[in-house]
Amino acid sequence: MASSGKYLFDIDKYREFPRWYHEILKKADIVDIRYPVKGMIVWRPYGFKALRNIQKIMIRLLEETGHEEAYFPTLIPESVFSLEEDFLKGFGGETFVVSGTGSKKFQEKLYVRPTSETAMYYMWRLWVKGRKDLPIKMYQIVNVFRYETKATHPILRVREIASFIEAHTAHATMEEAEKQIREALDIYKRFYDELLIPYFIVLTPPWDTFAGAEYNYDFITPMPDGKALELGSVINLGQKFSKAFEIVFMDEDGSVKHVYQTCYGISERSLGSVISVHGDNKGLFFPPKIAPIQVVIVPIMRVGETHILDYARKVRDYLRERGVRVYLDDDPEHTPGWKYYYWDMKGVPTRIEIGRREYEGKTATIARRDRREKKTVSLEKLVEELHSVWKDIEKVLYERALEHFKKLVIVTEDPEEAVGRKGLIVTPWDETEECANELESITGKSVLGTIVESPIELPVSGRSVCGGKKTSKWALLGVTY
Repeated sequence: MASSGKYLFDIDKYREFPRWYHEILKKADIVDIRYPVKGMIVWRPYGFKALRNIQKIMIRLLEETGHEEAYFPTLIPESVFSLEEDFLKGFGGETFVVSGTGSKKFQEKLYVRPTSETAMYYMWRLWVKGRKDLPIKMYQIVNVFRYETKATHPILRVREIASFIEAHTAHATMEEAEKQIREALDIYKRFYDELLIPYFIVLTPPWDTFAGAEYNYDFITPMPDGKALELGSVINLGQKFSKAFEIVFMDEDGSVKHVYQTCYGISERSLGSVISVHGDNKGLFFPPKIAPIQVVIVPIMRVGETHILDYARKVRDYLRERGVRVYLDDDPEHTPGWKYYYWDMKGVPTRIEIGRREYEGKTATIARRDRREKKTVSLEKLVEELHSVWKDIEKVLYERALEHFKKLVIVTEDPEEAVGRKGLIVTPWDETEECANELESITGKSVLGTIVESPIELPVSGRSVCGGKKTSKWALLGVTY
């Protein structure tokens, strides 16, 4: 119980975000960080259900756009991993290596996948023969491993990414690959819109582009401590990998050509963003679409009023049969009031109270996590009303998230005025590395890229401190996880 006695969880996430975040992960049974390998965490069932519900959204979006699920091995021979030089430079230093068993040394080192380009493309060169084999649009859900040198944070920066949904595509022409990039951006926009997370889309600078890529876009959102969280990347690989791996096809004119490729991926950071952006001083607040429990039923009864509990079970079964993720809290050791605060902390968006009045009227009383108001409805109208309430909760959550976003973004032509302030900085620039160095020197924050899409309106143009010229390009600066 918090010292104030008001909530089971009562920490201001903007003042004490690290403490708030770690406490809520523990108290709400999301993950356990006590596993004895740094950066590798154990997922509790409640947290893993939320992660699975998020995955279902992305899987639906990928399948709707013609992507097919596959699976490729975890271990990649060194000779295959090193075929693309930029990729090797970018990932070689943080990749785990298996050199043998307890009693035997391998003739060739095996790299534990940090991402799956090399494993996939080795096989693609065996599969692709002609135009009829294109396009390839494939995804997989796998663990990936990276020896992060930065401080690890549960879910946000880990050494074992437990749920990496990576998509890879191959095309006959650059135009088709560019079209795929636009589709991928749309998929990610729809995905984070469903999670009610506002985001910047930035084009990363050439010197900070994904290893082996032509260019890439990142989705970025501010966290309560003012740091930037990279939500996902959409990457145009061009022909770098296809030339390294000799992925070629015979075109209709009889000529042999290399394919053009793209890739894009998200991880459990998407859940980390939901927890951090939507949570409050009560604890978690899950959007109804991904909540492991959408409705908790709390019986309000005296000792011996078993008929009320029987009716609560009937309501639970009624909802379950209609696809609602529902839980009946019939624990006799805690009061209804204690349960209200507990399930608020766990992020359940709606509560149903069942007492003598509801039993007699064959009704149910709906309470929202975000408001004190309650509404009593008949059992026949309960599901319809819940869906209506959830729709309004989604609207409220996005409005709150947008306020959170605005609170942590500083738009200015003078980056010096942002020095020492918490949040991401948006300022004009000329997209050169010299200007990036100047901006980083002034602010102490990294240039993350040029903003190509923003949930808040930005000025049409501004005057950059780099040379004082007017520009329509806006840089996003921040400290990243």
